[in-house]
Amino acid sequence: MRYRSGVSAEETVEDQRGMEPGILWSPPASALERSRMGKYLAWLASDRGLELRTYDEAWRWSVEQPGAFWRSIWDYFDVTAHTPPNGDLAEARLPGAVWFPGATLNYAEQALRLPGRSGEDVVVIGRSQSREPLELTAAELRDQVARCRRGLQRLGVGRGDRVAAFLPNVPEAIVGLLATASLGAIWSSCAPEFGTRAVIDRFGQIEPKVLLAVDGYRYGDRPVDKIAELAEIRTALPSLEATVVLPYLEPDAVRRIEGAVAWDDLLAEAAPLEFEPVDFDHPLYILYSSGTTGLPKPIVHGHGGITLEHLKALALHTDLGPDDRFFWFTTTGWMMWNYLVSGLAVGATVVTFDGNPAYPGLSTLWRMAAETRTTYFGASAPFLMACRKAGLQPGREWDLGALRGVGSTGAPLPAAGFEWVHDAVSDAVPLGSLSGGTDLCTGFLGPSPLVPVWAGEISCRMLGAKVEAFDEDGRPVVGREGEMVITAPMPSMPVGLWGDADGSRLREAYFSTYPGVWRHGDWLTITERGSCVISGRSDATLKRGGVRIGTAEFYGVVEALPEVADSLVVHLEDEGGGPGELLLFVAPRDGAALDDTLRSRISRELRDELSPRHVPDAIIGVPAIPRTLSGKKLEVPIKRILQGMPAEATASRDALADPRALEPFEALARERGATAARSVTDA
Repeated sequence: MRYRSGVSAEETVEDQRGMEPGILWSPPASALERSRMGKYLAWLASDRGLELRTYDEAWRWSVEQPGAFWRSIWDYFDVTAHTPPNGDLAEARLPGAVWFPGATLNYAEQALRLPGRSGEDVVVIGRSQSREPLELTAAELRDQVARCRRGLQRLGVGRGDRVAAFLPNVPEAIVGLLATASLGAIWSSCAPEFGTRAVIDRFGQIEPKVLLAVDGYRYGDRPVDKIAELAEIRTALPSLEATVVLPYLEPDAVRRIEGAVAWDDLLAEAAPLEFEPVDFDHPLYILYSSGTTGLPKPIVHGHGGITLEHLKALALHTDLGPDDRFFWFTTTGWMMWNYLVSGLAVGATVVTFDGNPAYPGLSTLWRMAAETRTTYFGASAPFLMACRKAGLQPGREWDLGALRGVGSTGAPLPAAGFEWVHDAVSDAVPLGSLSGGTDLCTGFLGPSPLVPVWAGEISCRMLGAKVEAFDEDGRPVVGREGEMVITAPMPSMPVGLWGDADGSRLREAYFSTYPGVWRHGDWLTITERGSCVISGRSDATLKRGGVRIGTAEFYGVVEALPEVADSLVVHLEDEGGGPGELLLFVAPRDGAALDDTLRSRISRELRDELSPRHVPDAIIGVPAIPRTLSGKKLEVPIKRILQGMPAEATASRDALADPRALEPFEALARERGATAARSVTDA
């Protein structure tokens, strides 16, 4: 049976008729009346006297008048302020913009308003391979946050203290974050699958007072005990005054951990739900850069900026509200978890999942979406491409009739991935490709319910995000590739980096290339119609014959081949000015062999689909491509390893999905070094 999703069949047939080539979804005629974006534009007309007839007009106003735009978001969503602001954008400099001076608020208070929901409505659905399903109503969530808040107070946690969480993506993590934020304390989390060194590298920088942790977890059918690692982490964090353990793998785990407080004991005392008023830029949580080189940057985000940004992104761009069930496959170590939690602020029910998404097969998450009646299903681009390669047909296998949207992020999604979602999941729902980052804890390129979806393209620049592509001379260009930059402040730009008292590390990280302009590190093309294409990291640029080549286009061709599971391409420059070497690493699918026939096919596809410049000098087989735990390929670290830099100086193994994936590249680097040494000796 073929299940359908989203809007009615009659509306779909009418709206899809006569669409332009390349458009996979087009807004229905009723989009302005039915979408939250359309209702916001109508409010601007009635309340502000602004007649913005198209999304493009709305975007241009939002970036030309940022203070007025973000004040409209504050007012439209009726943000709860303990002290109202006495302005909007008081200082527009980058870095160092000053937003909403004088305002006090609390992110947790905004999230727990749960607009449009009654106390008996289920607002959190937890699915896990370690235990039975769990649901929390609005009343239960508020009660648990109040109890956790009181428990943290008993442990001495107050305004400005750090609470570190070594927790999976479970409802208790949401409770912990909201309780911490309600106190004006600062949250930071790592997923339990992080290696010990990666956790210590992160938490060691912020000196937490309390650690929330699990004893272990199940990944598919495999138990993973983390008690020994937890002991190492506690020893390495002398600032800790208490450790709270959620028994997750074994019911009696707390008895095995010296001095630990049980999660149930933390929540033992009923208490009123209260919120500490804090300044707009008071630290809410600390996220971390991927940590592939050196210590991960501890990126501090503020209460006000995250509140406004996530209200805008989730309600207006993702069209989420009280009737939605919002899921994104993520761990607590990726910013998409923080983004997911903010679904509560727009009234959506948040769906969490912890476990192996490929156990017992890649249909696991789609089956869960059907069972939970998920309306918005988000995942990484590599996950969607893996489903495509496996030949899944979720829309035929499961009843996804509640689904209204699919989200993708983490890497550029090739056109083939868009087409797979359209053909195999649903032709009636939009695919929202999102690009942003941990640095702003949001997407600044993404979907809009008023803009079509083009295969292989991100639909638009999001409201309030003045994203541009700069040419070699630092001038904005349209219709050609350039360096992605943000040229006006956004409230969710970092408050700072933890421990960076003079702001020098922040300026070096984002503003050193173009003073006063945020450089994000991607190659971007903004099309004439306003859609966007990201072609790879600008610090992983390939350049052959004077032509700059993005890595994403390589992967789109190579990974479309059924025999290829994953790939990575690097260009090693020749210091003497020669063409250098273009190396393509391929991880074959199970059962496939990287033989001369497949190598020839890969080269032919690259030549025919792209150009002769794209044909690599060598195609090398590896068991797996190194990726971070959030799915990003290690292009730059692998390049540095092959150039002779020690792996330990380029990549933190504990921050990788598979630490062993570096080994073939290290072996190749040693072999290349030995060959070079022999050549020098022979000469």
